[in-house]
Amino acid sequence: MNGMNTVWTAWACIAAMALLVRASAADEVLYNGIRLSSPFPPKDHKLSLDPPPLPPYLVAPPAVIPIDVGRQLFVDDFLVEHTTLTRTYHLAEFHPANPVLKPDKPWECEGRGPMAMPFSGGVFYDPRDQLFKMWYMGSYSLYLCYATSRDGIQWDKPSLDAKPGTNIVVPSGGGGANTVWLDLETKDPERRFVFITTHGGEDLIPAGVEWHGSKCSMDVHFSLDGIHWGKPVVRVGPCGDRNSAFWNPFRKVWVYSIRGAWPFGGVTYGMRCRQYWEVKDLAGGLGWKYGEAPLWVGADDLDLPRPERKIRTELYTLDAVGYESLMLSLFTIYHGWGNVPEGRPKPNELCVGFSRDGLHWHRPDRRSFIPVSERPGDWNYGNVQSAGGCCLIVGDKLHFYVSGRAGCPTFHDACGSTGLATLRRDGFASMDAGEAAATLTTRPVRFTGKYLFVNMASSPQGELVAEALDEHGRVIKPFSMTNCEPLQGDRTAHQVKWRGAADLSALSGKPVKFRFHLRNGRLYAFWVSPDASGASHGYVAAGGPGFTGPTDTVGIPSR
Repeated sequence: MNGMNTVWTAWACIAAMALLVRASAADEVLYNGIRLSSPFPPKDHKLSLDPPPLPPYLVAPPAVIPIDVGRQLFVDDFLVEHTTLTRTYHLAEFHPANPVLKPDKPWECEGRGPMAMPFSGGVFYDPRDQLFKMWYMGSYSLYLCYATSRDGIQWDKPSLDAKPGTNIVVPSGGGGANTVWLDLETKDPERRFVFITTHGGEDLIPAGVEWHGSKCSMDVHFSLDGIHWGKPVVRVGPCGDRNSAFWNPFRKVWVYSIRGAWPFGGVTYGMRCRQYWEVKDLAGGLGWKYGEAPLWVGADDLDLPRPERKIRTELYTLDAVGYESLMLSLFTIYHGWGNVPEGRPKPNELCVGFSRDGLHWHRPDRRSFIPVSERPGDWNYGNVQSAGGCCLIVGDKLHFYVSGRAGCPTFHDACGSTGLATLRRDGFASMDAGEAAATLTTRPVRFTGKYLFVNMASSPQGELVAEALDEHGRVIKPFSMTNCEPLQGDRTAHQVKWRGAADLSALSGKPVKFRFHLRNGRLYAFWVSPDASGASHGYVAAGGPGFTGPTDTVGIPSR
């Protein structure tokens, strides 16, 4: 009998181990320690107008958070165990040179009205050619055009051969909603540039299905140079008319950001929202069937309507990109149809969101991150929307290229141009202290680097010092605040040093908490770099001058 029990016990252990193996194989653990649920993404995700719950990773963060990838931003409490600092969210500011690109060529002024703006298109910095590159709509929904720049402010429209004598790269079928992406991670040079465009797709909707709104699908094209595009390699759908796509570099998947319709409150057409679909390979990845792409995200009761309209807000579109250690998204919030008052385009404007798992968005600040103007005739009087790639890193600033429409006498939704908004690098949120010293203690983190850096600004009377603690909150010598060399001034990469230690090698691979003491200053981010240059090895969004690839391997030159 004891032998039989032993056999059954052995089989039970084997079965339990098999289940454990299957569970661990199904669960995906991300670069930041977050364990994704299985299946991911969930197929039954629900939308609600109620303020959304916190993402799962904020409710139950990992016990120890790996921080080897990217600058660690304080946009939420993922990294914060305790603080007496005050969090402030910051908004982008328009550049005085706006609009930086406007319709001034004959082929940009055809059809229903002049246009020279990404929709979503794309704006990237190409390290191979050391150029800013923009793909944008020329004329209203007619052409995909191409422009380049050395500084991101003055743009050239080169004469190309797709339509000789113009800068048009797709003469037909490229002027609607689309995404152009510079893929610096592909191993196939023929796929270095990706073009995903929306067009008609009635045949993808099953017979007898009631479908409200535009009946569309998406095509995927590749290019070696971003100018000469091959035939479509795959077609996916069905979908609505305002779609985009992006690369999630943390999980190595392409994500289709699909215009969906969320049936709410008896509204026949459904509220605009986003549906989600991911593939590893754009060319070989299977698309979705009708009803298969799950609902993802929409507007809610925290997205307040404009006072003069009192129309429930909707989510018009969503572009996203990997920035440092998280996914950054620009949400285009819809405030109702255009032409109210007479001649005004839709007063869409941009809000910002953040995600650490690529699915759940945290939007703690619902103010307009990049707004419309309230002055008739301004380039951004209506329809401010994001560009594919979202932002670029240009020195100590982030560059956001956005579309805007002034409206035309002939058509209220035309006269579109491209504007530039800027923000301090990592400057979405800061942890602030006044005259009284305040502290921030991180959760336990683990790293393999050697040099601690911060992005901070202080007044002449302010300073920052830091200390390293073990998991129980005890100071690890010699990394105490008394041994820390005080930091002052305004720098987006400032190395923290301690007397008695050349670097943090002694703490590498161990769970450590950092405690920052700040007075009269702002703390935006921290990170531990393997290099004294401060290279974060995080993702650099749509790139920028000085970067050689998709991640920051160069840091800040010594000053």
